[in-house]
Amino acid sequence: MNHRFVLTQRIVLAALFAALMAVCSQIQIPLPMVPINLALFAVHLCGALLGAKWGALSISAYVLLGLVGVSVYAGFASGPAALFGKTGGYILGYILSAFLVGLLSRRIGFTFKGLCLSMLVGVVACYAFGTVWFMAVTGLNLMTSLAYCVIPFLLGDAVKIVLAALLALRLKKPLQALGLGG
Repeated sequence: MNHRFVLTQRIVLAALFAALMAVCSQIQIPLPMVPINLALFAVHLCGALLGAKWGALSISAYVLLGLVGVSVYAGFASGPAALFGKTGGYILGYILSAFLVGLLSRRIGFTFKGLCLSMLVGVVACYAFGTVWFMAVTGLNLMTSLAYCVIPFLLGDAVKIVLAALLALRLKKPLQALGLGG
C-alpha cells in the first residue's frame, strides 16, 4: 500500500478516536469533585487499536482541542482553566494511559487477558498522575483524594476495561484488513 495513503488513514483514524474521546467525555454521571464518564473507555480502545504512538497522538489531539477552547472535556469544559484545574492531571494522564495500553498490548499480547492487563496498567498510571495533580491543586491529602478521585471509579473502570478489551478484539481484524492498527 502507498505510504502516504496509509499515513492519511492513520491520521483520519486518530482524529476519529479524538472525536470518540470528546463524545465519551460527555457521557457522565456528575459527582461532587470528579465526574464519572466514559473517557477511559475511549482511551483504552484508542491505545489498543492504534498502538502506543498513534494512540498517544490521538489523545494529545483531544487534549489540545480542549486547551484551545473546543468544549471536549467532561461537562463540555475547555480551556487552560479546565486543563490545569483539579482534574487536569487525569486529562493529561489519558495520553500516558493510551501510550501504555498501546505499548503493553503489543508486548504482552493482543489477547483478552493481555489487553485487560495493559488497560489496568494504563488506568493505574492515569490514576497516579491525576491524583498527585489533584492533591497539588486542591491541597487535600492522599486518603481524601483517593476517596474523591479513585475509589468511586474502581468498579466502573473494571467494567470499561472488560468492554474495551472485548471490543478491541472484535475491531482488530477489520482495522488490519485496512492496513491500520498500531
